[in-house]
Amino acid sequence: MLRTRFAPAKVNLGLHVLRRRLDGYHEIETVFAPIGWADALTAEPHDALTLSTSDPDLPTDRGNLVWKAAEALAEWAGIEPHARLHLDKRVPYGAGLGSGSSDAAAALRLCAELWEVQIPEPDLHRLAAALGADVPFFLGEGAAIGTGLGDDLAPLTRADGTPWRCPFALCVVVPEVHVSTPEAYGMVTPNDHERPDLATAILSDDLDRWRREVTNDFEAPIAARFPAIGRALDGLRDAGAGWAALSGSGSSVVGAFERIGDAEAAAEAAQVTGGRVWVEAPRAS
Repeated sequence: MLRTRFAPAKVNLGLHVLRRRLDGYHEIETVFAPIGWADALTAEPHDALTLSTSDPDLPTDRGNLVWKAAEALAEWAGIEPHARLHLDKRVPYGAGLGSGSSDAAAALRLCAELWEVQIPEPDLHRLAAALGADVPFFLGEGAAIGTGLGDDLAPLTRADGTPWRCPFALCVVVPEVHVSTPEAYGMVTPNDHERPDLATAILSDDLDRWRREVTNDFEAPIAARFPAIGRALDGLRDAGAGWAALSGSGSSVVGAFERIGDAEAAAEAAQVTGGRVWVEAPRAS
């Protein structure tokens, strides 16, 4: 029987690079927010592990995180990884949207269903973290605060304990440039001194406060290095975004709008200059 699971993208609402560790990695603070832009992964029984994709440029072997996720789960369960997997790739990759990481999380969940593997959540999260720092986030469903390497996660909740949902319309623009994450970290000077608390600022639902405090340390150097990204940010702000920033280390940028119509107009304007766009309606709390 064919099974399907969607792999949603995410945007970063702010990102602080706090410090560089002795192992060369960086500790960060960010807020991850899922969006509806999603890949679709299907799985069905097969006599071996195979992977196909809708994008001919993607690897269909161990070079793909979907394959690695399936193998990791099978190894944990002590079984052979028998499945025919197909990835319908809809979300741009290498754009700061967590596309490949979400695919890996979807593969873990989907293969567990297909093979009837009962894996405890802590073990599943350990497998996810070994695949990539962003993968554990995609095992959940709502916005989350990410610290450490981004894999120490806590749900973003309001004072009454209910999950925070973005009350603004979002426009995501992905310029046709590629940003290397290692190169991006090389452009940033870590700073952990008196940084605003991103979660508190976001929970205010105040776009004036977002503009002051919900910032991304990668934005200034990345926008200077890649003019198309700077133009995309300017375009969102000119279109009336109350807040706009780089997502992750780029190349995607995201703007928050009070009205969905303004976000749609910003998307139409961005399409004229090239790249890909996504509009996310406000989410009811």
